[in-house]
Amino acid sequence: MAWWLFIPFIITMILGVPIAFSLATSSLVFLLAWGVMPIEVIAQRFFSSIDSFVLLAIPFFILAGELMNRTGITKSLVEFANLIIGRVRGGLAQVNILASILFAGLTGAGVADTSALGSILIPAMEEQGFEPEYSAAVTAASSVIGPIIPPSIIMVVFGSIMGLSVGSLFAAGIIPGIVIGLALMVMAYIISKKKDHPYREGKVSSKEFWVVTKKAIYSLIMPIIIVGGIFSGLFTPTEAAAIAVAYALVIGFLVFKSLSLEDLQKSLIKSGITTSVIIMIIGAANVFGWALSIERIPQFLASFLLSLDLTKVTFLLLVNAFLLFMGMIMETGANAILLGPILMPIAIQLGIDPLHFALIMLVNLNIGLATPPLGVCLFVACPIADISMGQITRSILPFMIMEIIALLIITFMPEVVLFVPRLLGY
Repeated sequence: MAWWLFIPFIITMILGVPIAFSLATSSLVFLLAWGVMPIEVIAQRFFSSIDSFVLLAIPFFILAGELMNRTGITKSLVEFANLIIGRVRGGLAQVNILASILFAGLTGAGVADTSALGSILIPAMEEQGFEPEYSAAVTAASSVIGPIIPPSIIMVVFGSIMGLSVGSLFAAGIIPGIVIGLALMVMAYIISKKKDHPYREGKVSSKEFWVVTKKAIYSLIMPIIIVGGIFSGLFTPTEAAAIAVAYALVIGFLVFKSLSLEDLQKSLIKSGITTSVIIMIIGAANVFGWALSIERIPQFLASFLLSLDLTKVTFLLLVNAFLLFMGMIMETGANAILLGPILMPIAIQLGIDPLHFALIMLVNLNIGLATPPLGVCLFVACPIADISMGQITRSILPFMIMEIIALLIITFMPEVVLFVPRLLGY
């Protein structure tokens, strides 16, 4: 009976049907072919999977990111990053990566990072003499950090599906995100030295330093409020997301005075559309996963892999290769929801910490955001730089190699993931 599930899914994916509808359609075909349960079960399963207080954090985090974007916070972060690291070899390339690390604390979404920072930094890098394809590649590659450093929308989704503490996932993502950022900075330094890319040579006056830092401090406080409040137990991730929206409104309307009612309206509409897409994927993937469980496919795969008597190292290498491939061809959220319930029990049976394995999965799948042929961050960066997918693919490969090296460090050095959560008592 399983082919009634997989064949419609493959056909709809090949036809370019959005992932949520591919998952829902194949589940519907399977249920009709199975002919035992009433069709209303699909609607019930769909609704029950999204009827969650934790998932309310998603629209709030998306809205907070949208509002912060429209206040001019992005520009202040770029100026601050340039102040800190602009004199390092590679100049604006290094600024781009550091800005992504800082911006990750505001939005928790890779595509938002590419769009917001790319619109500022890609033209600026081109103006300074950087190649358009290289500028776009740095932007897309560093955007992967966005969903890893807290807050992270995909961590909220994964935590709710897998029954893991969102706070512990947030804590676990801090060091891995920094490791990836440092790895990208090393590659940017090597390439910039080879190509003699420009960098800022003049010294910064104390007055300029104070003006730029004062402006950026408002955006730097936001992740401290969000993450600090969650880790201290003052509020839940959902409440933290709501507070982030309130903070963004105060900064936009009262401090910077750059936010208008029209901006608020546009932010609400765009956040609603983005949220609806994510919720559709979560609901449809849950129904699809339920259909898989009826056919006992997760149990079959688990038994098969365990029968191979794989060592922990072999299993992790296979999982990394598989997830990197899946990240190239399917949306991050759908991958996490579908593959998490299959792979996590096997990892636990092999003695791998569930929090460690969760980060391995999420880092793997987020790398897919900037991996050809379907990396969504690439599709956002290319039009900004006015280049083709082929051009950015050639330029992003060195950065992909560094991200895979960082992934291997995260995979085989568990303390990189677990140090902060243990420090905070998770």
